[in-house]
Amino acid sequence: MNDSSRRVYDSVLGLLSNVDNPTPMVRLSRLVPFEHTEVYAKLEWYNPFGAVKDRVAWNMVRDAEESGRVGSAQKLVEPTSGNTGLALAMVSNAKGYSLTTPLSNQIPLEKRTVLRLAGVDVIELEDSLCPAPGAPEGAIARADEIAHQPEFEMLNQYKNEANPDAHYRTTGPEVWHQTAGLVTHFVAGLGTCGTINGSGRFLKEQDQGVQVLGVHPPAGHDIPGVRSLAQLSQTELFTPEKYDGLIEVDNKLAFEMCQRINQEESLTAGPSSGMALAGALRSVPDEPGNVVVVIFPDSVFKYASSILRNVPGLGTAPPSGTKREQLMDSMIENARVNSHLAVDVDAAHDFWQQHEPLVIDVREFDAHRQRHIPGAINMPLDDLADLAPFLPEDLDAPLLSVCERGNLSLSGVLFLNSLGYRNARSITGGTEAWDEQGFAVTST
Repeated sequence: MNDSSRRVYDSVLGLLSNVDNPTPMVRLSRLVPFEHTEVYAKLEWYNPFGAVKDRVAWNMVRDAEESGRVGSAQKLVEPTSGNTGLALAMVSNAKGYSLTTPLSNQIPLEKRTVLRLAGVDVIELEDSLCPAPGAPEGAIARADEIAHQPEFEMLNQYKNEANPDAHYRTTGPEVWHQTAGLVTHFVAGLGTCGTINGSGRFLKEQDQGVQVLGVHPPAGHDIPGVRSLAQLSQTELFTPEKYDGLIEVDNKLAFEMCQRINQEESLTAGPSSGMALAGALRSVPDEPGNVVVVIFPDSVFKYASSILRNVPGLGTAPPSGTKREQLMDSMIENARVNSHLAVDVDAAHDFWQQHEPLVIDVREFDAHRQRHIPGAINMPLDDLADLAPFLPEDLDAPLLSVCERGNLSLSGVLFLNSLGYRNARSITGGTEAWDEQGFAVTST
């Protein structure tokens, strides 16, 4: 028999959070600049499988079972950026289901490895960090294709109302109970939008004056699990008219705040927690009576590779492969910190319009075919040596190198530099940021 008072449970599923067994809230003090406003972090890595998505996974499976959509021999498929996949894997393991997860190869290695360890059939794709519903060859499209097989059921966290319902049933009531009904502001990062929709609806039913605020990153971000406005516009659960405010927090500030949370508050929070807290501190006034609850979705331990890319002074990713590969990794890392080798997406677009530079797309053919900058030459990294016939004779000619998100394209710039070209730049944020800004793209 489950007994939360003694922390004794019949199975791991008894650890799932609810108002009688809530995830903890901790008041932040050292990095909060307020005199009057109280700010609390709700630590969602205390869910049994380590993230806020545990609530969603359980509720989607419960709903599917009660509606008769899954049975004892059912196979589940779900496009995921990691946390939902792990939670679904563990719930599936406990219930005897199998799970297949198409996902982006940009997701941190730590997450992909843990999913496989949990027994998930992981299908890695050339997709954006958060799957885009409209991408014809992305994770969501592949999952939908698999779901058409009779033995599979796709729960689809991006449109399934059981997602926000999980937070209406649990997160919202927990916050109301833990603050004794004094909460004035609820702040959450925006991914699938289940957390903000379900929790916000419950809290506003208790007190219409509670401010529900959503925090999102800009285009071309590197924060796992959250979506820019352009990405959010593609998801069915994004309902900004029901929120009291939207706050954008850039990549740099999110990772800086993540580092400060760990060092100053002794909380092992991940990058999306840093983004959410930065948004809260930017938008909530310092006034007597304000009680702010910020959702910290998961811990930092899954994000070592993302942290190394975005927080200076912590070292670089461990070398692997041959000495030649290690040297190339080192060259790319050095290129990343040399700002003259890269250009942000807005400046790249202006440059493209004014100077008509040669654009070299270093992604694989399928990714290029799906969407690319008009006029771009597709030359994957492994084939860059074949690029020479297409290059201008003038070594001062303007050149742009582009990939999906702005990492691989640095290799293209290094290659062009090695040939003597002095005006080659990598587009920060890549094709994803270019498309999100509404700039022209085409497909073949």
